[in-house]
Amino acid sequence: MIFTADKEHTLWVEKYRPTNIDNYVGNESIISKVKVYLESGDIPHLLLYGIAGTGKTTLAKLIVSNIDCDVMYINASEERGMDMVRDKIQGFASTVGFTAGGKVIILDEADYLTPFAQAALRNTMEAFSKTTRFILTCNYVEKVIDPIQSRCQVFDVHPPSKTDVAKRLVEILTDEEVEFNMQDIATVVNGGYPDIRRVLNGAQRQVVNGKLTIDKSSMVISDYVSKITTELKSSGSVKDKLFNIRTIIADAKAKTFEPLFTTLFEEIDDWGKGHVGPLLIILADYQAKDIHVVNKELNIAAMFVQILSEIA
Repeated sequence: MIFTADKEHTLWVEKYRPTNIDNYVGNESIISKVKVYLESGDIPHLLLYGIAGTGKTTLAKLIVSNIDCDVMYINASEERGMDMVRDKIQGFASTVGFTAGGKVIILDEADYLTPFAQAALRNTMEAFSKTTRFILTCNYVEKVIDPIQSRCQVFDVHPPSKTDVAKRLVEILTDEEVEFNMQDIATVVNGGYPDIRRVLNGAQRQVVNGKLTIDKSSMVISDYVSKITTELKSSGSVKDKLFNIRTIIADAKAKTFEPLFTTLFEEIDDWGKGHVGPLLIILADYQAKDIHVVNKELNIAAMFVQILSEIA
C-alpha cells in the first residue's frame, strides 16, 4: 500500500495521514458504505465514534475531500456551547453555498458539547438538512443525545489490527530511510496500540541518527491489559494479585484506561467466569467514575479491589 507523504509536515502523524479513501487502513465495512455514499454524490449525517486515535477525524476529512463542497471544521472540545451552535454552525448553514456538493460541517469531539448545545444542534441539523450535512466524531457515543444519534448513520470505528499498524509503520520508516528491526517494531506497536497516533509519535520519538533505537524505559507498554487479564485468571491470594496488577499498571505508565475497560468487558466470560453479573456492575460503575475522577489510577486500583474480592 502506498501512502502519500505531506512534505509540509514534520510530525509523522500528520505527514502520513491518508489522503485517499483507498489508503485508509481498517474498518472495511464502514469504508465500503462510505464509497457508496460518495458514488451517489450524497452523504447522510454521520456519527463516527470509538476510542481515541483510531482514525475517526481522518475518515471525516477524507470524506469531505472527495466531495465538491464547502466545509467547516469545529473542535467541540474547544467550542462547546450554544453560542457556537447559534453563531458559527447556524450562520454557516444558512448562507448560500458555492459548490455543487452543498455544505458539510465536521464537528470533532462532539461528546464535549453541552446538553443545551446538543439540543440546539439537533434542531439545526433538521432545519438545514437539504443543504448541509454533518459529520460528528466522538469517543463516548453515549454522551451524544438520542435525537442527534437518530438523525445520523452511526458507525463504530475500530482500530486496525496490530499487524496492519505494524505494516504501516514499516512503510513510514522505510520512506523516512530509518533503520529498524522487527522486534523493535513490535515493541513500538504494543506500546501504543490501539491509539495509532501514539504508535506513530512513539516511533518518531525513538529515532536517533537515522535508526529506530528503543528506550524501553520511556515506552508506554499498552499490552499491560493482556497482562492484567492473565493475572486475574491466575492462582494466588487477593493481596498478591492486587500487588501484581498495581505493578503492571505502574510500569505501563498508563494515563487513560478506556482500552482496559473495553478488554475487561469483552473478555469477561473468560476471566470472570461464574461472576459475570456482579462484575459487569463493578465495571460499569468504575467506568462511569473514570470520566470525572482526578486520580484515574486510584480509581482503577479501587475497582480491582472489588473485582478480586468478587472472584476470590
